[in-house]
Amino acid sequence: MPNVHVIAVIKAKAGQRAALLDLFNKNVPTVKAEKGCIAYEATTDTQNAGPMQTEFGPDTFVVIEQWESMQALGAHAVSSHMKDYSAQTKGMVADSKIHILSQA
Repeated sequence: MPNVHVIAVIKAKAGQRAALLDLFNKNVPTVKAEKGCIAYEATTDTQNAGPMQTEFGPDTFVVIEQWESMQALGAHAVSSHMKDYSAQTKGMVADSKIHILSQA
C-alpha cells in the first residue's frame, strides 16, 4: 500500500502565527513517535524566492506530513495529544484546509 501524504494549510488569526507554531512544534516529537509517522513538519514561505513563488502570507504555515497508511493517519487524528493540541489552539486558528494525497 502506498504512503499517504498530507498537506495542511493553517491560517492563524492575525498576529497569532508565532504562538501557534510554538504549540505545534512542542507537539511534533510526540507525533513523530506515533506508529506509522514518516514525516511531520511545519513550513513557511521562503524569503526572497522571487516571482516563481506564490506566497501563503505572514499568518499561514503549511504542515507537510507523510504516513504509512490511512489507518496510521486516522489514529493520529483521534489521538489524545492531537485533541489536546486542537483545544489549546482553537482560538488561534482562522482557517485550515487539509489535503490528503496519494502518489499519482
